[in-house]
Amino acid sequence: MEINKVTGVHARDTYYKIKHSSGLDIFIYPKMEFSTTYAVFGTKYGSIDNVFKRSDEISTEAVPEGIAHYLEHKLFESENEDAFELFARTGASANAFTSFESTCYLFSCTDMFYESLEILLGFVQNPYFTKETIAKEQGIIAQEIKMYEDDPQWRVTFNYLKAMYHNHTIKDDIAGTVESIAKITPELLYKCYNTFYNLNNMALCLVGNVDKDKVLKICDSLLKFAEPVTIERIFKDEPNTVVKDYIEQKLSVAFPLFQFGYKEEIGGELKSEKDIAAVEVLLDIIASDSSPLFKKLLDEGLINETSFSYEYFEGAGYATVFFDGESKNPHRTVELIAAEIERYKREGIPEEDFERSKKSLYGSNISILNSTASIANVIVSLNFKDREFFTYIDAFSSLELSDVEDKLKEIFNSDRTVLSTIFPN
Repeated sequence: MEINKVTGVHARDTYYKIKHSSGLDIFIYPKMEFSTTYAVFGTKYGSIDNVFKRSDEISTEAVPEGIAHYLEHKLFESENEDAFELFARTGASANAFTSFESTCYLFSCTDMFYESLEILLGFVQNPYFTKETIAKEQGIIAQEIKMYEDDPQWRVTFNYLKAMYHNHTIKDDIAGTVESIAKITPELLYKCYNTFYNLNNMALCLVGNVDKDKVLKICDSLLKFAEPVTIERIFKDEPNTVVKDYIEQKLSVAFPLFQFGYKEEIGGELKSEKDIAAVEVLLDIIASDSSPLFKKLLDEGLINETSFSYEYFEGAGYATVFFDGESKNPHRTVELIAAEIERYKREGIPEEDFERSKKSLYGSNISILNSTASIANVIVSLNFKDREFFTYIDAFSSLELSDVEDKLKEIFNSDRTVLSTIFPN
């Protein structure tokens, strides 16, 4: 077992990163003064991972859309009782989620933490799938899929992704389709489980009033050694062009919704913590609530103060910057956003705007240290992308204006834009 102390230069806080003998990466972040303790046990396995090849096998495996999400639902069940019933006895609040690139199981508690940790490690490592339980779940998830088909926020996002990406599985709904989940079998679930739930592909993060030695004692007794297996995730080639620049749908909404953004050129290199920090500062300069653009959109009555947002959305083989929210006139809103970006490209970014945004974002990231859930989720998310928590926070202090201006030129190509809208029926 390898134990390393990780300390933030500016945050002046410390956590432990442990490579357990089972193969699992364990992060223990003591916050002894906190009343709530939070745990997340995740795997680097999400909805985009539908074609893959194990290092110990010759053939490539292709599985139905939605299987990662389906597996998350089924893992809570056992032959006798489900994990939620067990957590109810310890008083812990438990949940799980599947994203595009990860699946995570979590709980928070104020008492009986170690008992809850044993439950978490127990059910995630002991799958139980049968034809009968899978058939039962297909109906439940089919209803969930149909519900999302009418969800305006969900649809504006996935319409956007379908208009932007030709081949990448990022455009496919996380839960799959009614047709795709009907193809799921116990054998396929076990295949995906045994591939992606290998402890070498997983991470456990615990934040709060926790004793490192007690945690490791539980891990030593419950974690099952896993032979290291590398997984090649296989994606079809994705061109740099978009499928189409506009997509519209009508649903039951009070105000039109929009999502507008730029497709970043597809590259082979992983983005560093500094790359991510530079884009976040850039977006804060362009569209934060203290920006000229935000004031202009408000003055014209195009947006409201609460719904407008922006994000840098990136991962394995995809990256896009987008702006979204409610707007009485999405086309005029997008016109002003695009014009503001072009202005910055012509005139450059003022030094004072850069310094303000850099300090603001550094402060908001430091504030994460006040939340056990935020710390744990960010550490695991960054770890799955080969990034480190304190390196990411410290990156803001080392940013130069030129780093941000490089991202402005690199990302915002007017030939690769998509506007997705939802209008009232």
